[in-house]
Amino acid sequence: MQNRLEEIYAQAQSDLKQITSLKALEQFKIGVFGKKGQVTALMKELGKLPKEERPAFGQKVHELQTKLEELMEQSRATIKKEELTAALERETIDITRPGQGFSLGRKHPLTTVMDEIKAIFFGMGYKVVEGPDIENAYYNFEALNINANHPARDESDTFHLGDYLLRTQTSPVQVRVLEKGNLPIKIIAPGRVYRPDEVDATHSPVFHQIEGLVVGEGVTMAHLKGNLLTFARELFGANVKIRFRPHHFPFTEPSAEMDISCFSCETGKSGCKVCRGEGYIELLGCGMVHPRVLEMSGVDPNIYTGFAFGMGLERLAMQRYTIGDLRLFYENDIRFLSQF
Repeated sequence: MQNRLEEIYAQAQSDLKQITSLKALEQFKIGVFGKKGQVTALMKELGKLPKEERPAFGQKVHELQTKLEELMEQSRATIKKEELTAALERETIDITRPGQGFSLGRKHPLTTVMDEIKAIFFGMGYKVVEGPDIENAYYNFEALNINANHPARDESDTFHLGDYLLRTQTSPVQVRVLEKGNLPIKIIAPGRVYRPDEVDATHSPVFHQIEGLVVGEGVTMAHLKGNLLTFARELFGANVKIRFRPHHFPFTEPSAEMDISCFSCETGKSGCKVCRGEGYIELLGCGMVHPRVLEMSGVDPNIYTGFAFGMGLERLAMQRYTIGDLRLFYENDIRFLSQF
């Protein structure tokens, strides 16, 4: 039995010389003191010995355990010292080497245009409000005077989620604000919207809209035109002109599409990449809030009137920077983004 104790100790000395990591040392410890370890096995044999031999054998096993623990502690200290030395060598800094350049991040072009738009409307007394991306049909359609047979409610134009849907416009935010009844109202509602469009140069299933709403006593189409003219000139330049073309939106009456004069060629020159020689660029949709929309939201249309407008952020940014492909905004190509 004494020979066995000496063999275990000698083998441990040999094994510990080969161990170079704390993980391997932990495995060695398990092999010696674990449930199936060598020392544990010796202790189990203690009960098989005659009573008079047990104390002496138990003492020798204890001495072996103490020696092995000392060996492991010495090995642990050596490994830690070697690891620290290696780490210091890896992390040594040569202060004589020239510094490495790095590039600073910058705002995404969509964020830049969004911030500019918010600042313009802040200056005109508007507040920014937000709403949920997941809506129900009432707020996304019915409260906006979009009837059950309207094509916008088809599966091909809306992401339906059972009893809910991904909002197709930020107009539901306007309804939620109207329902609170804190008149007068002067807000813009920017945010993501979702439509099942194929991805191409001018379409994406996820994009951004900015909708505006003003409701109060005596609000007229002239106020709408004045606000949008101020906005267009602040964003595109003081010489920009606007024009309204009759249009139809279920939630406004009368409704219009607003164009701005080309800020690139100004006169509609042939070959202009911005307006394609037409002289004007379609910018947004707008109109006076439909009396039924006011009524459904608890606002008396005989006392209050209002106007609303909506625009696509990506379209504005494409026009602002003369970008021909919407997909460039989302590809995260640093060569493209670094230009802004």
